[in-house]
Amino acid sequence: MNELTPPADLMDRLTQSGGHGVLRFLTCGSVDDGKSTLIGRLLYDSKLLFEDQLSVLARDSRKHGTVGEEIDFALLLDGLEAEREQGITIDVAYRYFATEKRKFVVADTPGHEQYTRNMATGASTADVAVILIDARRGVLVQTLRHTYIARMMGIRHVVLAVNKMDLVDHSRSRFHEIVAEYFKSAESLGFQTITPIPISARFGENVTRRSENMSWHTGPTLLEHLELLDVDAEVQNQPFRMPVQWVNRPNLNFRGYSGIVVSGSIKPGDAIIVAKSGTAANVSRIVTADGDLDEAVAGDSVTLVLNQEIDISRGDVISSAEERPEVSDQFAAEILWMHQDDLLPGRSYLLKIGTATTPATISSLRHRVDVNTYEKQPCRKLEMNGIGMCNVSTAQPIAFDPYQKIRDMGAFILIDRFTNQTVGAGMIEFGLRRASNIHHHAMTVTKAERAQIKAQKPAILWFTGLSGAGKSTVANLVEQKLASAGHHTYSLDGDNVRHGLNRDLGFTDEDRVENIRRIGEVGRLFVESGLLVTCSFISPFRSERQMVRELVAENEFIEVFVDTPLEVCIQRDPKGLYKKAQAGEIKNFTGFDSPYEAPENPELRIDTNEISAEDAADQVVAYLRQTGRLG
Repeated sequence: MNELTPPADLMDRLTQSGGHGVLRFLTCGSVDDGKSTLIGRLLYDSKLLFEDQLSVLARDSRKHGTVGEEIDFALLLDGLEAEREQGITIDVAYRYFATEKRKFVVADTPGHEQYTRNMATGASTADVAVILIDARRGVLVQTLRHTYIARMMGIRHVVLAVNKMDLVDHSRSRFHEIVAEYFKSAESLGFQTITPIPISARFGENVTRRSENMSWHTGPTLLEHLELLDVDAEVQNQPFRMPVQWVNRPNLNFRGYSGIVVSGSIKPGDAIIVAKSGTAANVSRIVTADGDLDEAVAGDSVTLVLNQEIDISRGDVISSAEERPEVSDQFAAEILWMHQDDLLPGRSYLLKIGTATTPATISSLRHRVDVNTYEKQPCRKLEMNGIGMCNVSTAQPIAFDPYQKIRDMGAFILIDRFTNQTVGAGMIEFGLRRASNIHHHAMTVTKAERAQIKAQKPAILWFTGLSGAGKSTVANLVEQKLASAGHHTYSLDGDNVRHGLNRDLGFTDEDRVENIRRIGEVGRLFVESGLLVTCSFISPFRSERQMVRELVAENEFIEVFVDTPLEVCIQRDPKGLYKKAQAGEIKNFTGFDSPYEAPENPELRIDTNEISAEDAADQVVAYLRQTGRLG
């Protein structure tokens, strides 16, 4: 036999899943609780390591290990050089192993608070959370944080693995003390099962074999418990759901809808419905690369052929006709924030749920969760690694189920619109039904007719720049010139609206976001009326300016960047604000202790240090004429 060919018994184990299907679990907990060591021990005892791997592991154990001459199993998982040098896990490491009874996919997640987002990534696809606790240190803050995130991510089964029992003399009383402390915090979270097991991952005690030193433990070993745990039935018994990934039409004679069945089952002849549109049909075929199926179940990748052609596109959800998902553009969700910049209510993000992506806004932040006590606390923003309950509003209605009912239908991520970074993970709890009886009323007189009467094309002229740049001056001159030419206008100025509409707002980042959100909605109404509306606001954040742009039709938002250097604005200081800011009398002042994010691609860029306000206004009016907005 070729030396590179694995033994036959090993291949048999790798290619069979046993009678209980594949189990996905993660190890989590605080730093240095033994997560990587535990998985290394499972791989070693399952005889899934080849001689060359063991040789390399022995060499690396002498170089990087922490257990003397013995094998440091943690190094099997800590593949990054930085991880080996620091002795911590940074990234999520996935490993696969099998026994005669089951296949396993295990995620080794980092314990350090800095990498909480990585832990959440591993938890998002797991069926079971193995939460490790160092018997010497007991329950820590990160233990409770990971427990809460596991619950957030829909994990219903927890194994409480109290590790390093060999370092506390295999003390039964210490084990029960830790279990009692953990249950005091975790039992209110609603896990289906919590199974405590005392272990020593380093020596394999109660991991794959029973420990003689802990004969007082009469429960299963960790591997025994994982082998027999039944999680498949939960998904199979849920209502049928399939988010559409692709409309499959290779020729004129075939149209199918491809996707992964995320819950339930479907057979030819079953009635289905498209969640958002409510259009109904019946399944005529279930097509796969290996031929048609008599039944598709959760986890299957299939193409559904229906008995009639109906309007379905990517992002739609095909569901059981009898048990439909909710469809709403407002819902309450628990969000784990993963970005160094705070989550601010009113700010716009991209929300991705299933195969659908839509702009979304955190309309309100109801409370944050203290991971130490799980208490709900009032707050105005959510910091990195914070967990909070939010109301979310989407630009388009989405189909969903509560996360605790169907994980894949209630999970979403939030994406920064400019960097495309994932900044948050959310779990939908329920739709906000208060808006279900509110609909857009079709008005007889349209925006186009109002604009025709006024002989102009409406738009928002958004003047942005630092305080003292000349925004209001230029905007006022633009409105004068337009009015003199007989055009219909209105002007919204930052100072003026704070005397009325926004008098309740301050100048924190949160208030600035809400200030622009309100102005954007008012500006949109003026555009609907057919007006040319000038808006003069510092509006320091790109995301809020983008949010206003998306409120109106394409080409109806004209961003005018009054690009005057800060030193010139300070020299002008028409309101004496810079002088006060320099003296510390004004907090959160843009350009000093609050940032300004300059536009990257404005429609117009004006430097009032180079040209007069009159000439700047002429440039704006000329642009409106060139683009056909003035009739």
